[in-house]
Amino acid sequence: MAIKNKKFRFTLWWKVILLSAVIALVAIIYLDFTIRSTFTGKKWSVPSTVYARPLELYQGAQLTVSDLKIELGMLGYRFVSRLENPGQAIVNGNKVTIYTPGFQFSDELEPARKISLHLQDDRVSKLVSDDGAELVRLEPLAIGGIYPSHHEDRLLVQLSDVPLPLQEMLVAVEDDRFYSHFGISFRGIARALMANIKEGGISQGASTLTQQLVKNYYLSSEQTLTRKAKEALMALLIELHFSKSEILEGYINEIYLGQDGPRAIHGFGLASQYYFNRPLSDLSLDQQALLVALVRGASFYNPWRNPARALQRRNLVLDIAVREARIDSDVAEKAKQRPLGVGSTSVTHKRRYPAYLDLVRRQLQRDYKEEDLSSNGLAIFTYFDPLVQNSAESSLSTAIAKHESNGDSAELQGAVVITRPNTGAVIAILGGKDGRYAGFNRALDARRQVGSLLKPAVYLSALEQPEAYTLATLINDDEYTLLMPNGDPWVPQNFDRKDHGEVLLYKALASSYNQATARLGNTIGLDKVVDTVHRLGVEQDVPALPSLTLGAVGMLPIEVAQIYQTISADGFYTPLMSINAVVAPGGAVLTSYSLEVEQRFDRASIYLLSHAMQAVTHEGTAKSLEWLLPEFSVAGKTGTTNDLRDSWFAGFSGDMMAVVWLGRDDNGNTGLTGSSGALRVWADIFKQRSRLPIQNLPPQEINIVWVDKDTGQGSQESCTNAIPLPFIVGSEPEEEIRCRRGAAEVIDWFKRLVDKM
Repeated sequence: MAIKNKKFRFTLWWKVILLSAVIALVAIIYLDFTIRSTFTGKKWSVPSTVYARPLELYQGAQLTVSDLKIELGMLGYRFVSRLENPGQAIVNGNKVTIYTPGFQFSDELEPARKISLHLQDDRVSKLVSDDGAELVRLEPLAIGGIYPSHHEDRLLVQLSDVPLPLQEMLVAVEDDRFYSHFGISFRGIARALMANIKEGGISQGASTLTQQLVKNYYLSSEQTLTRKAKEALMALLIELHFSKSEILEGYINEIYLGQDGPRAIHGFGLASQYYFNRPLSDLSLDQQALLVALVRGASFYNPWRNPARALQRRNLVLDIAVREARIDSDVAEKAKQRPLGVGSTSVTHKRRYPAYLDLVRRQLQRDYKEEDLSSNGLAIFTYFDPLVQNSAESSLSTAIAKHESNGDSAELQGAVVITRPNTGAVIAILGGKDGRYAGFNRALDARRQVGSLLKPAVYLSALEQPEAYTLATLINDDEYTLLMPNGDPWVPQNFDRKDHGEVLLYKALASSYNQATARLGNTIGLDKVVDTVHRLGVEQDVPALPSLTLGAVGMLPIEVAQIYQTISADGFYTPLMSINAVVAPGGAVLTSYSLEVEQRFDRASIYLLSHAMQAVTHEGTAKSLEWLLPEFSVAGKTGTTNDLRDSWFAGFSGDMMAVVWLGRDDNGNTGLTGSSGALRVWADIFKQRSRLPIQNLPPQEINIVWVDKDTGQGSQESCTNAIPLPFIVGSEPEEEIRCRRGAAEVIDWFKRLVDKM
């Protein structure tokens, strides 16, 4: 019996051993397949990078030295006394010399070059480049990315692009036997054990570079024997299938080196841009050593939060590299004398434009899958203008802070959308008073009552009928009552609670008279007003109710921007767009977004409307623009909703169109009208950034005629009550008021003077 039990146990042990061997073999085969299938080819999900417009430099370009310095600063240029490397600039009065690094655009490669600029009267008066180029594009600012769900970001580099000293220091500090072991190092394990016993002085971990790569790429950071065993086995398998160069390159692209808000900085390529704003190949030895220092703990050795600790660790890296004979001691000593070389804060921290990126993502989702955008490393070129955006952010935040400090309104918020009239390109967006906060995007998602901003659609509907309506047509602004289908009266009132009798049509719009507008809109037909609103670019259903004439409809700021974009473009509808082109990593253009244009209104009718909207800014509800923007022609419209819940202003110059909204998220009273709130923000933006006033070049179908400003009858230039108004040919006033001209007026003046003596 004992012999039989012994034989049974022996057989059982062999079965257990055999089963374990089979399980281990299956595990090895599975891990081997996993490694070979994932570590070959595309190893990482690389986010798409979103770029701003490039700043174009040429003789005659409008540009100030201050703006150029701001742009260069955002791009990470270093201001020096002598140009030696790309990414450097010299500013000497009105002369600026730049060494550009070059950039692969969607249409061509812009080479690295040295250029010299002279700026005078806010223009480039002279440009000289070392290759004779007459137009130079600076590299565009990277304003963000579209990341995978894990928010890892990296800039892939090949080992040939990595400076050899960095490779040497990395191996010396993290795994000095990297080139001689087969994935695991028994010597390293023993050394780490002794270091732990001594409680400090650790300068090298137990894991090899290969094991660290396995842990970061495949496994978690849990400290268990099972995980360590799996790590060691996978390290051996990686060493079996891949060369040391491939493993080192993988490690250099995988390792975690910092955190930029929600974005995780992985790999030395991106870390170089993040900490120093320059390519890895351009880093000095001390900068390379700092990146190697961060491998041991990117947060613990963060050079902004812990500069002394980071400096100490960087110098230790240099000492270890000398000890391991990787670099010369005199070179290391010189490097140790240098400061950390990073600014007080990362330039990339200032490059967050979440509202604009939100618009870009939404427009891209029409043509691309989310996984393609977040994993294929696409380059997305946009129309974003960081200089305009910065001005918008400053203007909005300053105005809101002022209103809140004055007690006008607590919890005030805002939104801004800015476009180019000739293209429909969106160049700046603010989704809230904190432009860098990725929260609720009010520019794209806050549907608010627009109030008087919709009145231009009513007047445009009338002006498209020149046989019935002109700017000089008298319309009634007395009390207006309309019986609704249910028998209830609808009685709109003017903001000043006054009646104004018969007024010229343009004056009713300029002064934003509610009674006159409501009467006009319901007279010409609500169906025509709704049609005009749709042709201006609004796609949502708009109810044909009498209150529509006064803007009792909710719209998004981006939708309002589309309306005013069409008006600013002389009646040509161009869908608002943020993206210029999408380019694959190899440089192939995947999608080029061309300009779409559709003429939806006659230019003459739009010219009349624009004239009336200019009157808004010099004699109407926005007349404060006369001193806010002196001698600079603009057109626009204020908007104020019931109980002062919303403050709006929308308007345009010759080169910019913008919509500004101020309000509260709880829809409470702001204490602000359109003119006291949003208009001031709009004016400040245009004062800083608009360079071209409205040109007022009338179409051929327009005649300028003098009329009496009270009656609208034809008049003469010499008459005291006369004003010039544009008319579509054939719609001019038939009657003309006669008045005494110059000589008679002079005689009367002398007569009055004598009578006073």
